[in-house]
Amino acid sequence: MRSIWLGSALIVFATVARAQSILEPFGNEVVTPGAGWLGFTDWAFVTSAFLTLSLASILGAVVAYHPRHGQTADSIEEIEAPKVYIIYSAIGALIGIIVVKYGLAVGFVLFGIGGLIRVRTILQSATMTGRLIFVTLIGLSCGLEMPHVAVLATVFVFILIFILDSRVTYRINIQALPKKRVAEAAAAYRTILERHGCFILSEKKYPSKERVTFIFRCGRATSLVDLEESLETGLDQSLQGALDWEVD
Repeated sequence: MRSIWLGSALIVFATVARAQSILEPFGNEVVTPGAGWLGFTDWAFVTSAFLTLSLASILGAVVAYHPRHGQTADSIEEIEAPKVYIIYSAIGALIGIIVVKYGLAVGFVLFGIGGLIRVRTILQSATMTGRLIFVTLIGLSCGLEMPHVAVLATVFVFILIFILDSRVTYRINIQALPKKRVAEAAAAYRTILERHGCFILSEKKYPSKERVTFIFRCGRATSLVDLEESLETGLDQSLQGALDWEVD
């Protein structure tokens, strides 16, 4: 028994010593101060960073908007997933820019921040989590005396969110439809949605449950109030059902 305990202790000590030897170079790494406000004069770096963020977002979009994705997505979360991929791709690029500038020691700080966000912060969607990580990195850039990176990242993510959220995604369950006229009611609701300039992403009919589900996108100019009013008043009374909305 004593030999087992002795062997276990040697393994533990060897593991700890190995971990310390791996982490020691990072602990001794000297973090140089940032360029401060003079960083705005370094146009070569600012241009390179902007192109890096743009390239990461474009490549993320190539993967996110794979043709197969639109064919298999059948929920609002899956349909909105490409936005998350693009935001996280840009986040990865921003982390890379900071790490290249300051070294791997900053990487451990970023992992610590990520763990804190994951454990202590509860958000409604992955998109909101991505934005939270982005603003955290912007604050970190300010603290590392890289205001030019912080401003660049802020402008970039502002434009990115403006593009990604230019159209709102809705999910609507229409229940209590006339059992023998579900298809007819679905066609009538679809006509009203298309009349408002909405693009139907998914349509599912459940005749046995007297229900139909639409997932669609509309421009910002189309308000939810106007859309709901049209669906409730612009339809034959005999085809109407109860509306249950979900907005992303």
